[in-house]
Amino acid sequence: MRHDLHAHPELGYNEHRTSEKVRCSLDAAGIQFASGVASTGVVAFLPKTRPGGRCIALRTDMDALPILENTGKSYCSTKPGVMHACGHDGHTSILLGAAKVLAETPDRPNDVLLLFQPAEEGGAGGDRMCKEGVLQGKVVGPPAEMIFGLHGWTGLNVGKVSTRVGPMLAAAEEFKIGVRGKGSHAAYPHYGIDPIVVAAHILTALQTVASRSVSPLDSVVVTVGQFSGGVAHNVISDRAELRGTVRSLRDETRNLARRRVEEIADNVAKAFGGSATVEWPGTGYPVTSNDAGATEHFRKTARAAIGDQNVEEMPEPSMGGEDFSFYGRQIPACFYLLGLLPSGQASYPGLHSPEFDFNDDAIPTGIRLMCELALS
Repeated sequence: MRHDLHAHPELGYNEHRTSEKVRCSLDAAGIQFASGVASTGVVAFLPKTRPGGRCIALRTDMDALPILENTGKSYCSTKPGVMHACGHDGHTSILLGAAKVLAETPDRPNDVLLLFQPAEEGGAGGDRMCKEGVLQGKVVGPPAEMIFGLHGWTGLNVGKVSTRVGPMLAAAEEFKIGVRGKGSHAAYPHYGIDPIVVAAHILTALQTVASRSVSPLDSVVVTVGQFSGGVAHNVISDRAELRGTVRSLRDETRNLARRRVEEIADNVAKAFGGSATVEWPGTGYPVTSNDAGATEHFRKTARAAIGDQNVEEMPEPSMGGEDFSFYGRQIPACFYLLGLLPSGQASYPGLHSPEFDFNDDAIPTGIRLMCELALS
């Protein structure tokens, strides 16, 4: 299943084949499900087999990235420019494996919801799933009382997991700055207002958000990933554009960073005689913050399942973002990292790189933990 999904990656809200594979697998296991949730998502339900217990939700993501694969694997992407560079093929396979095991388990003390979510990579599929009521019992099954999710992690050895209480992954949002100047001949710059020069100064000034606007003891990242402008080598164009991301670990810092990006863009542009507008496309992701009770439940369950030595404390948050954060704003949640680094190997291709491939050796640990979390 993992290799099949890897060979047929699909971008957010276009996971039609992936969704069909999920539905077929659930149907073969005799598991009730609802499809078409948040466009291409699937929500499955396994009822408890004895009184008591609670409703546990387990979530996975299904979408790929617009990256040209360079792994050389026999099951590499069949879609040029699209690949599973973040391991969602592994995540989906793990939850399908857990679903099969749970369906064959006669003694289930808890109701279990299985969330197969689309569009984690910037599409805020988690937000749409929440808004459609997947945790409130509006799609299938009863309301969920606790939720768990995982992500493959290349800095952690296979067989190990890691998590932490509180902020674990950063809030993430995209910005777009449109800069307007005045076009002219490149030989006569004094007749124009060069938007590329203006944008370059905005880009440099944005670095002061982290260095001068936020406490050194706080965390914020402002990165410009795209810079575009100009039409010819001998023409001063009338516009340029910057696109980037803001990452933070606190709502107060998030709001401050947004305000400073807008102030810097506007005032730097005006200082050069130009103008700038700032847009914030999309929803943006809140901080992924783990509930203390859910995290303690995860640690206790994981230690019993795979041993104390394989359950590590994540020493500090990561500035990566995850839309699992939306679930944690509704019910107690715990997100954890699943080790992908082969034993004895010093490094592994990073997430979102053309060389990345989910390590199949991590699948059994992921399945076991998801099953134990559902049954404990």
